[in-house]
Amino acid sequence: MYQAIVLLPLVGFLVVGFFGNALGAKMSEYITTGLLIVAAVLSWIGFISFGFGEGETMRIPLLTFIQSGTFDVSWSLRIDRLTLVMLVVVNTVSALVHVYSIGYMSHDPHQPRFFAYLSLFTFAMLMLVTANNLVQMFFGWEGVGLASYLLIGFWYKKPSASAAAMKAFIVNRVGDFGFILGIFGVFALFGSANLDTIFAGAADMAGQLGSAGGEHAAGAAEAVATGAGASVLNFAGYGLPLGAALTVICLLLFMGAMGKSAQIGLHTWLPDAMEGPTPVSALIHAATMVTAGVFMLARMSPIFELSPTALTFVTFIGATTAIFAATIGLVQTDIKRVIAYSTCSQLGYMFVALGCGAYGPAVFHLFTHAFFKALLFLGAGSVIHAVSGEQDMRNMGGLRKHIPKTYWMMIIGTIALTGFPFTAGYFSKDAIIESAFAAHNAWAGYAFVLTVLAALLTSFYSWRLIFMTFHGKPRASHDVMHHIHESPTVMLVPLYVLAVGALLAGIVFEPYFIGEGYQEFWNAALFTGAENHILHDIHETPFWAAFSPTVAMAIGFALAYVFYIRSPDMPNRLATQHRGLYQFLLNKWYFDELYDLVFVRPAKAIGNYFWKTGDVGTIDRYGPDAISARVVDVTGRIVRVQTGYLYHYAFAMLIGVAAMVTWMMVGGAN
Repeated sequence: MYQAIVLLPLVGFLVVGFFGNALGAKMSEYITTGLLIVAAVLSWIGFISFGFGEGETMRIPLLTFIQSGTFDVSWSLRIDRLTLVMLVVVNTVSALVHVYSIGYMSHDPHQPRFFAYLSLFTFAMLMLVTANNLVQMFFGWEGVGLASYLLIGFWYKKPSASAAAMKAFIVNRVGDFGFILGIFGVFALFGSANLDTIFAGAADMAGQLGSAGGEHAAGAAEAVATGAGASVLNFAGYGLPLGAALTVICLLLFMGAMGKSAQIGLHTWLPDAMEGPTPVSALIHAATMVTAGVFMLARMSPIFELSPTALTFVTFIGATTAIFAATIGLVQTDIKRVIAYSTCSQLGYMFVALGCGAYGPAVFHLFTHAFFKALLFLGAGSVIHAVSGEQDMRNMGGLRKHIPKTYWMMIIGTIALTGFPFTAGYFSKDAIIESAFAAHNAWAGYAFVLTVLAALLTSFYSWRLIFMTFHGKPRASHDVMHHIHESPTVMLVPLYVLAVGALLAGIVFEPYFIGEGYQEFWNAALFTGAENHILHDIHETPFWAAFSPTVAMAIGFALAYVFYIRSPDMPNRLATQHRGLYQFLLNKWYFDELYDLVFVRPAKAIGNYFWKTGDVGTIDRYGPDAISARVVDVTGRIVRVQTGYLYHYAFAMLIGVAAMVTWMMVGGAN
């Protein structure tokens, strides 16, 4: 069954990718969508039967990949609770996006290519989350990067889409460089890329670190060599403490997560990726690709638990990203970009939880976030579909009566995102904020304050989106308003399914992900060290701290109502009065401009220098161009001999004969 879950999207990609034009648009849609629906159903069957049963971790071999000395990498599927959660998220959202795309992309002439790309992305993501070794995980990691490049740049004739695809690909390569260095470091330390060997070695190191107290870890390296069977790096010889080595490795792995999950510094690709079709935004940037970094840190929790310094840094980056993206979302006018920055902010919440050692709440928020954020993206697509492709909220307004079904789906997604009591976001996001309050690392207090403030801003910009889009006076042109229509059923059904998840996923699964059934449900799929009591400490959070996100949510709603319903001229007045701050936020803290100044322009200048001076000025000038110029000169002179007069040719022949006779006489004399 699990082989089918992973390979069915690959089958869909291969069939439609190679034969899509022959099959036609409709058959391509039905094949890929049908296979994804089957994979999603099987994922839920596995999740319920295995996830809530007594099943132990399964390892399902597929094929041998690399065998070189002691290095052995085989393709196999690792099936445990964490894998099953990701299978449900990826396949459910992907299947619903496939169904939705049948309606949304109905007028696109390249539907087979689009659906093939969707299936390819899903397969790559499934390979990532089922990996039993880091090499296989890296294959899936790069596969989703390739597929996202193809999907973001799907409308490749549009310059902005091609530029956004390139940007996403390049920025992710920066993070991926750190990830692959981290994999090298893990192999150097543990002598294997296999997760079981790594986790066994980490368990041995935990005891050694407790007794070594930060001294040079020759003893720890020997323990790994005998216990895990695998250390090839003599840390004592390098003068590097084991704890420092682990911290470096964890930070390199986290660098990869920062790229994929769009954390501050490597986030610039995410909003530009909205140039792709809206179903792509829902699939990649709401529920799947951007959560790969969160999944990877949760999977590698046995190593991260050994480095408090790395976890503290993760907490700091996550909290900073949460507030940073939320402030930018306040002033965005593109409906998809508002939701994109919301995604960036919510990913920051997940990393705060990971940094605090609260792996359960982090994965729980990943799970619930998939439902309500995919709902919001697809709802935004329904709005864009209704208003003839318009994405600027300033040109909307008054749509509530024209597209009521889409309106109520967006309301459900919004209340779940903002943490309205008993919706999905209420349980998972509040658990993260309580984790930050209860944690003891150096940046936990900073994270608590910023996540509460980010909750207020999230509520404000989310309701701002609702009020600007659906309430007030219509601001669209008469022609657009005349053609506004509700989306077809094939686009609305996925919204209904996601709305159920946005409302009920929290209350149904809270006991298993973070409640009294935590240990039985996860069954060591999420590792927490002996000193990690964060889930117990959450329950001792004082009432004011636990209730603060709800208060922040209510304040954000009230402010948005005043700004955009009661006094709709107030935002413009404030923007005018605080022009500098408004421009700072509107220009996204000037990260793009800074990177353009520091990296892009110097790189272009260096490239131009080597092109004009090295390639054209030196290599071409004295190499191919010089040779070709000499050939032209010689042939030009020879051409002059071709006069067309017979006596000239006869004279040349006589000279040639004389030269040959002379050469033979001289040669014969020798």
